Amino acid sequence: MEIKEIRVKSVISKSGIYGIEYSINPYYGCGHGCRYCYARFVHVLRGGDPRDWGKFVHVKVNAPDIVREEMYRIKRGKILISSVVDPYQWIEQKYELTRRILKHLLKRNFPVVILTKSPLVIRDIDLITKFRDIEVGLTITTLRDDIKQAFEPNAPSIDSRLNALRELVNKRIKNYAFIAPIIPIMSLSDMGDLLEELKELGVDRVLVDKLNIKAKNWITIQDALNEYFPNKTAEFWRKVKNEDYWFLVKKFIIRKAKELNLNVDFCY
Repeated sequence: MEIKEIRVKSVISKSGIYGIEYSINPYYGCGHGCRYCYARFVHVLRGGDPRDWGKFVHVKVNAPDIVREEMYRIKRGKILISSVVDPYQWIEQKYELTRRILKHLLKRNFPVVILTKSPLVIRDIDLITKFRDIEVGLTITTLRDDIKQAFEPNAPSIDSRLNALRELVNKRIKNYAFIAPIIPIMSLSDMGDLLEELKELGVDRVLVDKLNIKAKNWITIQDALNEYFPNKTAEFWRKVKNEDYWFLVKKFIIRKAKELNLNVDFCY
């Protein structure tokens, strides 16, 4: 893993995500190495090799100082941390950029949404509980370790993410589980069990998104299929391109969520 310290001129960006005004990405690159990640578009647009995404992290060492300056120049609005990389990937334990940024945002009490795959977010509960408006989400794609290993090789364990969600619920911090992306064939094998697990944990809501094929992520997805599920490759790609399939997946999740009395929203 290549780690490089960089300095940037701006950190708070306008967001095109519905309900989110701004986004903050303390790092460029992500150590999780998720094969399906389409955030690699930022690297591809710069002429980078899509297979390199997940092999490097550039640390924006001056990001907290920039946020401290920029937050007084913008109108208050909801900030997503992060939209492109995981703000609590393992390097955060050393640099604490996300923690320092939260300290600054707290001074103006910006409304904040956090999205991560990492239990490291629990480290910052002391800050999180001081915000008037904050929501913390954990991405959990599957309960199956073989699927996790194939598509999220360096991400924290499934159990550690579930435990982090449990801690958020116990601390009565507004929370959500992000089931994303739904991986054709794979995800439905344990989707019902995952929804039941989230209901048992007592999460506030569940957000669901399908697999999006963007920025040449099909290359690394195919790598994962070749290595772990070679006999399912043809069926996988047929379903990715089949809108009827995505409709049936949504229908199944809606039915199961209704049965569990679970609050579920979709991004597609």
